[in-house]
Amino acid sequence: MSLNPTHEEIPLYIKVNENDNVAIIVNSVGLREGTTFSCGLTLEEFVPQGHKVTLDDISEGQAITRYGEVIGYAATSLKKGSWVKESSINLPTPPELDELPLANNGDMKESSPLEGYTFEGYRNSDGSVGIKNILGITTSVQCVVGVLDYAVNKVKKEILPKYPNVHDVVALNHNYGCGVAINAPEAEIPIRTIQSLASHPNFGGEVMVVGLGCEKLAPERLVSSDSTDDDIISLQDQQGFHQMIESIMNMADIRLKQLNERQRETCPASDLVIGLQCGGSDAFSGVTANPAVGYAADLLVKAGATVLFSEVTEVRDAIHLLTPRAVSEEVGQALINEMKWYDEYLQRGKADRSANPSPGNKKGGLANVVEKSLGSIVKSGSSPISGVLSPGEKVSKKGLIFAATPASDFVCGTLQLASGMHLQVFTTGRGTPYGLSPAPVIKVSTTNSLQEQWKDLIDINAGRIATGEASIEEIGWELFHFILDVASGRKQTWAEYWDLHNDLSLFNPAPIT
Repeated sequence: MSLNPTHEEIPLYIKVNENDNVAIIVNSVGLREGTTFSCGLTLEEFVPQGHKVTLDDISEGQAITRYGEVIGYAATSLKKGSWVKESSINLPTPPELDELPLANNGDMKESSPLEGYTFEGYRNSDGSVGIKNILGITTSVQCVVGVLDYAVNKVKKEILPKYPNVHDVVALNHNYGCGVAINAPEAEIPIRTIQSLASHPNFGGEVMVVGLGCEKLAPERLVSSDSTDDDIISLQDQQGFHQMIESIMNMADIRLKQLNERQRETCPASDLVIGLQCGGSDAFSGVTANPAVGYAADLLVKAGATVLFSEVTEVRDAIHLLTPRAVSEEVGQALINEMKWYDEYLQRGKADRSANPSPGNKKGGLANVVEKSLGSIVKSGSSPISGVLSPGEKVSKKGLIFAATPASDFVCGTLQLASGMHLQVFTTGRGTPYGLSPAPVIKVSTTNSLQEQWKDLIDINAGRIATGEASIEEIGWELFHFILDVASGRKQTWAEYWDLHNDLSLFNPAPIT
């Protein structure tokens, strides 16, 4: 069934849990007052697509339940069949962190492994695997960005064509390095992020750093102990702009020659590191795209791969559903510690979790951050949580990992890249052309209408789940196979095809002097 409106379109709503007293409207243009569903429910007023309708009379102060969880309390009495607006719901208090169960204590069933799945990747000398063959050029300070961008443009035009096995040249630009409190405790977050980005497996171990010469973040801090002075260019040591460009191009040429020797080889799916993220979310995110991604995440974990899910503020209000999935009390406590750190971070900025939903989220039917969180964590699937990463840390374990990041698309993407993510699966209901230059981004739409509107930007359409055209399992398997194809270079994402990518964005909670 299509979401395109017609006069004969059957009115549909989605109720997620048997205990829910609200449901969301499926029909693409919403439903008018007086519409009657097959169950006998009649709308008291117009309700837009994705927005909630009451399934029973709800009195003032009564809990409003979606996903089987309380998303808030009624600010006023609501008749059965009423539109539940943002103003209709009072935000509940978040879960108390010190009162949560910390681990599954072996209660989660072990799933049988998924064997025999492979992809074609690039094996690195350190044992890691890349899915792209890219020259990554690290910067130690924002001051060099203009020069480096000029040089990279020339490298792509004049040198890269000589090396057909290399996919791209990427400048790892950022706004850090100078005027910062370099020794402040929280400065470790942006510094380790840049260090981790420099050694991303898609870069094949070829190190190249461009610095200025007077920055606080010395370029030497961004390379490994076995690197040499030949891996660093300081612009203040060059005789003018022409020599700067020539030096960068010569260094790039040497490394491109090495990278060109890399060849794809068959690798087990267990070598993959896949990041999960949502952006431009709507009320369908938690019932179509995110559950399908969660199913694919479980398949990846069963295949031995590493899966990263993130976005602290979109986990915080659902953390009570995650700590019981931790494989140990240590992992459970690490989850809680990341929540506490972010609570304190928001308090220092005189902000709170209510600031999270964007205007687009609300227009798409999400009333508050609690509802958004409950839909967001679904993309983590049902696997045990085997580890927790602080922002910018490299992943070293297999399985499902919580990589703590802000919810911002660009900051989350940058931090997941730093953790070693090969490619990202990104669900969206409102739509976004977001992309990353070092790694492919697979876009999954929550509705048919978004896929129809953005045929040349959406890779997988999970909207078919809402209309009964496909199951969560079917879309999950489709995504799983698409991930392997993209990782192997057999298929391109639309973001890759159009060369769409956003700037890297560091998370820097430390002072700038």
